[in-house]
Amino acid sequence: MPAEQPTILATSGGYREGRRSRVEFHHLVHHAVDLSGVSGRAPRVAVLGTASGDPRWFAAELDEAGRQAGFDLSHLHLFPMPNHDDLTGYLLEQDVIWVNGGSVANLLAVWDVHDLRPVFRQVWEAGVVLSGVSAGSICWYQGGSTDSFGPDLRAVTNGLALLPYGNGVHYDSEPQRRPTIHRLVGDGTLGPTHCTDDGVGLVYHGSQLVEAVSERGGAAAAYVVTKGDDGTVTEERIEPRQLG
Repeated sequence: MPAEQPTILATSGGYREGRRSRVEFHHLVHHAVDLSGVSGRAPRVAVLGTASGDPRWFAAELDEAGRQAGFDLSHLHLFPMPNHDDLTGYLLEQDVIWVNGGSVANLLAVWDVHDLRPVFRQVWEAGVVLSGVSAGSICWYQGGSTDSFGPDLRAVTNGLALLPYGNGVHYDSEPQRRPTIHRLVGDGTLGPTHCTDDGVGLVYHGSQLVEAVSERGGAAAAYVVTKGDDGTVTEERIEPRQLG
């Protein structure tokens, strides 16, 4: 049962400390499942840990989180080789694809080695919900700011571009994030850029932003950063709908 239209949930969240395990899926991951429209069976959720080199220890943590959430959870590992023969078929079978954080530059490079750009477009158009956190958010956009190259943030501009915007993550928790996004939008490296505070996600139907959602109370929000005709960079705050 695919989503009714191509859907992306791009986030700066999705996990919390577990009560019976080290990590649990938080409201944003469950919202990605809700967006898929699946009912009557366990949701099929594929986790991609490419951006951190497919660490098996974290995959095991997420297996337990998936069991507690009632998901039919599996993994696409690309290190040291793909763990599925038919990557396209495997991804098309999913309700949700969740991409973990890490190095977005490395993630995109490895995906290109395996020719996954057209595959992700195909599964997105087929109604599989694409989602993820941090690097797993930036990858769906034209680009964003990243620490993939070192502690000083730099631009990455070779995202999958399913969403025709830039993306800023961890906007309220890492001091470099906001000024770097403003600089990159101001100098034209990034076009209009959509940003999320920690715990916030952005829902898109096709390439249209339809709402911001949050698993975190308080002041967390989303933002649209644009450059005016006079060169001034402005930031519009979007108040999210609370989940859970």
